[in-house]
Amino acid sequence: MATNDSKPTVAVLGVVPADVRAALEADAELMPVAEWTALSADARGQIRLGLTSAMGGADKTLIEQLPGLRRIASVGAGVDRFDQPWLASRGIEFVPTPEVMTEDTAECAVALTFAALRNVAANDRFFRRGHWRERRVSFGRRVSGSNVGIVGLGRIGRRIAEKLSALGCEVAYTGRTAKDGPWRFEPDVLRLAEASDVIILSCAGGESTHHLASTALLGALGPDGYLVNVSRGSVVDEEALIAALGEGSIAGAALDVFENEPTPDARFASLENCVLSPHAAIYTRQNRVGLIARMREILGLNGETVS
Repeated sequence: MATNDSKPTVAVLGVVPADVRAALEADAELMPVAEWTALSADARGQIRLGLTSAMGGADKTLIEQLPGLRRIASVGAGVDRFDQPWLASRGIEFVPTPEVMTEDTAECAVALTFAALRNVAANDRFFRRGHWRERRVSFGRRVSGSNVGIVGLGRIGRRIAEKLSALGCEVAYTGRTAKDGPWRFEPDVLRLAEASDVIILSCAGGESTHHLASTALLGALGPDGYLVNVSRGSVVDEEALIAALGEGSIAGAALDVFENEPTPDARFASLENCVLSPHAAIYTRQNRVGLIARMREILGLNGETVS
């Protein structure tokens, strides 16, 4: 389906970042849910393209109203909010954008690791509160030489491993299977935590990883250990983490994702040993350029026709 000015019609299925929408609207008719669901059945049947995000997902009841849908473009790497076998059974190609998110997410994981271990945020607060005149800051931990355990050595996890290895860290990882690479594979996540100074979560969300960062894992990490999460908020048992941070049973955490966004548990803000980031790992200018270019490609706005 296309509008009178020959722009392809794209059914918006979930939340899409405003800047991405604005960049695509010059060449596509992005139709909100309220508009396309009001169309006749024949008109809806002509819509071939859908647009959403990893956070927005795509409700099956909406998709069922688009019998002609052939491709869903999704902003982000996450796939846990999509039933991919079901989409495939309907002849719908699901296209997320993990390749665009890799470098920025991996870089953010490294930045959060430094922020947590070297007390970057805590030292900033210390300075601003005027405490320098009264005493010295607490000791941090050197990142180089630290034992880092990565949960999930996919596209992003591998880049994290490469970056931290170059900085002198000893890297090991866990996942469903061993991968090619120079890093040690540890099939047991608790043993990985026991051997690590830092655990970095870069795995997919979903049932298989729900609350993987549990009381047991945090206990294995221990009072000198740190947790970094750039995966999904669902991977962390937040009650267990808040308790561990409050009790000092782990040294600290750095989190870019939370179970409830954008209104995470208010107790996190009161924890001095926790670095907090508003799901901003991919928020770089370079990412946006690459992301918009990739979204245009997926939606066929560079000349391709989606049949």
